[in-house]
Amino acid sequence: MALDITTAVREELPDVPLYRTVTKPQGDLPNMEMDIVGWLMIAILAIFVLPLLPVLAVFWGLSKLTEFVARQVR
Repeated sequence: MALDITTAVREELPDVPLYRTVTKPQGDLPNMEMDIVGWLMIAILAIFVLPLLPVLAVFWGLSKLTEFVARQVR
């Protein structure tokens, strides 16, 4: 009787879910390239969003002021 490959893999790696691939499962490994992409996206967002915060704060303050004045006039 021939040994089934899934049985051999299951005995070798009992805690790893079985997927039919040509390579062994690597588990969770650090991925430097995707880490760099994530940090780059955060940096670009910070460069564009942080300078807009004072403008957004002014508009928010004006909206609160107009709501307050509208309540006082009623």
